[in-house]
Amino acid sequence: MAGSAKTSTVWKNPLRDERDKRVPRIAGPCSMVIFGVTGDLSRKKLMPAIYDLANRGLLPPGFALVGFARRDYADEDFAAVVLDAVKAHARTPFRQEVWDHLAEGIRFVQGTFDDDAAFAKLADTLGRLDKERGTGGNHAFYLSIPPNMFPVVLDQLSEHKLAQPTTTDIAGRKPWRRVVIEKPFGHDLDSAVELNALVNRVFPEETVFRIDHYLGKETVQNILALRFANQLFDPIWNANYVDHVQITMAEDIGLGGRAGYYDGIGAARDVIQNHLLQLLALTAMEEPISFEPKQLQTEKIKVLSATKLVEPLEETTARGQYSEGWQGGEHVVGLLDEEGFDPQSKTETYAAITLEVDTRRWAGVPFYLRTGKRLGRRVTEIAVVFKRAPHLPFDQTMTEELGQNALVIRVQPDEGITMRFGSKVPGSGMEVRDVNMDFSYGEAFTESSPEAYERLILDVLLGVPSLFPVNAEVELSWRILDPVLERWAADGTPDPYPAGTWGPASADEMLERTGREWRRP
Repeated sequence: MAGSAKTSTVWKNPLRDERDKRVPRIAGPCSMVIFGVTGDLSRKKLMPAIYDLANRGLLPPGFALVGFARRDYADEDFAAVVLDAVKAHARTPFRQEVWDHLAEGIRFVQGTFDDDAAFAKLADTLGRLDKERGTGGNHAFYLSIPPNMFPVVLDQLSEHKLAQPTTTDIAGRKPWRRVVIEKPFGHDLDSAVELNALVNRVFPEETVFRIDHYLGKETVQNILALRFANQLFDPIWNANYVDHVQITMAEDIGLGGRAGYYDGIGAARDVIQNHLLQLLALTAMEEPISFEPKQLQTEKIKVLSATKLVEPLEETTARGQYSEGWQGGEHVVGLLDEEGFDPQSKTETYAAITLEVDTRRWAGVPFYLRTGKRLGRRVTEIAVVFKRAPHLPFDQTMTEELGQNALVIRVQPDEGITMRFGSKVPGSGMEVRDVNMDFSYGEAFTESSPEAYERLILDVLLGVPSLFPVNAEVELSWRILDPVLERWAADGTPDPYPAGTWGPASADEMLERTGREWRRP
């Protein structure tokens, strides 16, 4: 038609939303330096996670991986070590083209932590990677090393100008430098405060990422979705309806070969101070204003600030040490007969404590935390156990098998959520007993969940600290736990329990005093 404006049609893919939230953010130009790169953690978790991120297209094209260790490797030798680790432990299928591209950015620096020349070489290596790979001066330093080596490495990074960038890019922006620290974060409150001050002397707090791999698990993050995306649970998530909460991390393995790390640390320091108190914080926290990292951290800090031990400790805590027994049909030795352990060791392999969160929402609700080695099976779960119905219009014989309603969040290994409630048994009578309604990640979603270290490493490279405890969280956790550790240190030896059982009798008595019992996962 004369005089009409010519228009063109832009075709849009109906299957692709412009705001497609299924596509995660991709890290910008950067490298990661791993100290202690020849250890088990690096080989079994870190290297495979980095490959999996590359395989999913979440690393930048010029990403570089630098290993630092005493071994005399050439770059090619180290690349072969990484390749073996990837083939043995990666979650995603091996693809040669992905590996070839990743291998182009792999470098190795040989030296000890007190070797000035080695750190000078590291600085030179990173400078060359900035030019060759376009890493832009953005470097993350992963300290997969014993805590007693932190001061040496931190001082070296500071001395060689690696902790703080000194240049800017063409837009006038400073590159970033970040440090990643593995637990334990100290062994008590005083040492944690000292460690935090040491780290912050070199790296500002906003650049410090303390790894707690439990917080990277999909099921842990789903606690927030369960609570704050569903109106169903909020009205009953409080002391009016909740009787108590049990948080359990049980392992069926022993400690053979781990005496160097575990002896003198024990179950409470190893698990309760970090993993379980973080799970408690996520379970008990109030709804944040938003899911920005600062808001999440603020709410967790509020919960930990209000959390305290229930007295008297001799009745509300329990500890144990596994003795010989049967595990999975195999006879196993007790801790004192494990390789490397002192026959007089008082290190606990089982710990249970009772806490209360002194807030309006949770006043009077006990939180029971327990962890142990050589228990009945491997499981981590959060069980919110509800109060019994105030009145049952049934004859007592009809409800003999009826327990308390519970919402159980299974963190591992069978990730999902179970809801326990009463239902009528089919038949002519009115018999009521417990049944379960189950949600399983593996059945509900076709995509497998990424490993925790994948999510956490990507968050480090993106600079997203939501899942990493800050100074205040670490110090508050130690403030909660220290009185228990001090009492146990002055109070004889742990109670024995046979391997393959669910802990010492003193742990069962701890709950029996209040008319409760531990869940059998």
